[in-house]
Amino acid sequence: MKPILTVFILLLCTALAAQKKGDWVVAQDGSGRFRSVQDAIDAVPEGNVVPQTIFIRRGVYAEVVTIDSTRHAVRLVGEDRDATIIQCGRHSGERLPNGDTINTWTSATVFVFGNDFRAENLTIRNDAGFSAGQAVALRVEGTRAALRNCRITGFQDVLFLSGAGTRHYFESCTIEGTTDFIFGAATAVFQNCTIHSKKNSHVTAAATPASERYGFVFIDCTLTADTNVHKVSLGRPWRPHAAVTYIRCTMGAHIIPEGWDNWKNPANEATARFAEYRSSGPGARPAERARWSRQLTEEEAAQCGAGAVLGYWKPFQ
Repeated sequence: MKPILTVFILLLCTALAAQKKGDWVVAQDGSGRFRSVQDAIDAVPEGNVVPQTIFIRRGVYAEVVTIDSTRHAVRLVGEDRDATIIQCGRHSGERLPNGDTINTWTSATVFVFGNDFRAENLTIRNDAGFSAGQAVALRVEGTRAALRNCRITGFQDVLFLSGAGTRHYFESCTIEGTTDFIFGAATAVFQNCTIHSKKNSHVTAAATPASERYGFVFIDCTLTADTNVHKVSLGRPWRPHAAVTYIRCTMGAHIIPEGWDNWKNPANEATARFAEYRSSGPGARPAERARWSRQLTEEEAAQCGAGAVLGYWKPFQ
């Protein structure tokens, strides 16, 4: 009787442990309920607004993942940030079997159209390669997406925050790419993140609407680069009124002295809202910055904290 009881207790503990990790488990070896991330997402009921956690075991999941606009509060939790990888290699200009041609908006590895998305401890990668052109890893159209301890990686146009008027939060994430690899019209806070450049180019390409006070706000982030990279701007305006602010960020020597780029259009200098506060490191040269950018006062910087930017929304609380 005791051996049977012991086995029962072990099975119960295993089940409870799996339940604590997530409502569903994805594993390539068949040990979870699903073998693909998309299959698990499709199991979330349409119209859902209750948090649904999908635990993803280690593995490289070669698939395009879409969280549609009827599925909200989806949580993706990886077993290990660097060993739980969702990837594909789609890129702008690629022709699909049905005859459609992929563009920047449709090139992503992961699409998030639902609201209140969360992701932790995983990598989202577009591995189309350096010469493929625009190839998005993560595109977010819904609002209130929050990612923690994630790696978002690719080359050109990696993180596309496309929804105007939406708010997002990234904490302790690594985001890496070549050209304009953080871009879009949304408002987003990046806190304690590593922003890594793989090529001489530009970090951000904001398209902030004039009606939005904030665009991309980087707080206590570290800007790094590959060893052969030595000429990177903090950003350039994709649209007039682009807003990007760096607060207490450490900048490597790859950041150009002038800091910013006008996208070969002097008219952008009159509308772009580019600013810094207490940048440090060899790339921090406030006296040499573009005359049309700003160095914030302490009072102004205090108004750019995560609480001020995100308002009532408290990610991960």
